[in-house]
Amino acid sequence: MRKKILITGASSGLGEGMARRFAAMGRDLALCARRTDRLDRLREELTAAHPGITVATRQLDVTDHDAVFAVFRSFAEELGGLDRVVVNAGIGKGRKVGTGGFQANRRTAETNFIGALAQAEAAMELFYARGAGHLVLISSLGALRGMPRSAAAYAATKAAVSSLAEGIRMDALRTPIRVSAILPGYIRSEMNPEDALLITSTEVGVRAMVRAIEREVATACVPAWPWRLLAPVYRHAPLRLLERVL
Repeated sequence: MRKKILITGASSGLGEGMARRFAAMGRDLALCARRTDRLDRLREELTAAHPGITVATRQLDVTDHDAVFAVFRSFAEELGGLDRVVVNAGIGKGRKVGTGGFQANRRTAETNFIGALAQAEAAMELFYARGAGHLVLISSLGALRGMPRSAAAYAATKAAVSSLAEGIRMDALRTPIRVSAILPGYIRSEMNPEDALLITSTEVGVRAMVRAIEREVATACVPAWPWRLLAPVYRHAPLRLLERVL
């Protein structure tokens, strides 16, 4: 059992939801995000509901790469090691390429991929030193194909995250370290607040994510229904069809 779990981007959305589920399972948590006020409220809630667990919090902007390494090491020292790191922090802001939105697209790329790379580096350093661990990178169903308009840069970053997970997994094949890429479909959160096509409730989506993480699968589209069935269709559908649907 992975007892000590670090989750980035834990102040809202899927990160907050995963923190609640892991807390209910009796896990000790290391939670970080940019918004410390929300983290503090979450810590109070979780420790009151589950008094047997430890919840540590830190402020972290994952685009501050030096801070990523410092915060991960600090959490490991405070909790006596980390068993699992969930690289979840990310943003979904972007603009159609070529329409003056480079700064928004750059911010998305820097946060979702370079930030994820820094987190993976920091986590794997700890795991290699310890000789064990589980690295989880939260990707997206959008990693399977390019996406149009404002989602183009976002989908590209998530494809990079999935590829990064596979490369790290190959490096760790002959070790006790496990690496998972989790690809959520449309799950209601701050990033997906509207009633998008086939959107899943936060509770159902987070439950599916945690279930896949606990199984330590190499990769998983979640929730399994309908995304495991639709993923191959999405991957191979003609662009003209996807452009109409997305």
